[in-house]
Amino acid sequence: MSDHRCCYCHQPFQPSLFCRRQSVCGHSDCQRQRRRDYHRRKIEADPLYHQVCRDSQRKWRDLHPDYPRQYRQTHPESVRRNREGQRRRDRQHRLQHLVKNNLALDLKHSAAEVWLLGPEVEPLVKNNLAFPQVLIYQAVSLSPSPPQPS
Repeated sequence: MSDHRCCYCHQPFQPSLFCRRQSVCGHSDCQRQRRRDYHRRKIEADPLYHQVCRDSQRKWRDLHPDYPRQYRQTHPESVRRNREGQRRRDRQHRLQHLVKNNLALDLKHSAAEVWLLGPEVEPLVKNNLAFPQVLIYQAVSLSPSPPQPS
């Protein structure tokens, strides 16, 4: 066989007689990945090529203005996945702002670590005096309970 191995699937292959430096086999998935990588590198390196690609996409969108709405109507699973992903990204964004939350005072040393989660933590975004440890106390009832028979 050959000592050439595809850089994508790592399988041995026989290079073309016309291109001895060939590094990708002829498998359709590998060729698709090769073209995708070339396109990405070309967009990063060549501003004119990048502009032509953007103009082409803009022209297509102008010719098909209803495509996004039609796609969402015919692909409800994609809409659901996108919604869940956006909620997850929004939560992560809000949690990143909690890094600055340090308004509470360390009244007593505790090894417990508490994360504040939920929509009610938004006012804590600019809170910058607290320590990362929080003490949590259970509420005590004020009414005396009747004595338990022994």
